[in-house]
Amino acid sequence: MTALPRCVSSSTALPGVRWLRSSRSTGMNNCVETARPGPGPWAGLVAVRDSKNVSGPALLFAPEAWEGFVAGLD
Repeated sequence: MTALPRCVSSSTALPGVRWLRSSRSTGMNNCVETARPGPGPWAGLVAVRDSKNVSGPALLFAPEAWEGFVAGLD
């Protein structure tokens, strides 16, 4: 079985996702956005993209990895 890539070259490759911006983001568009892709090969993962480049790449994380990262920010 082949492992799925942990990034996509364009977040537009994740059709139908609803991107959410951090509530701590300012109006300057200088934050990251997250989404939960599904259904499809990336279902269950967390997608993360740069809010300044919405058609740019998106990184894909296991939910536990993303939650651990966010918990480490406090």
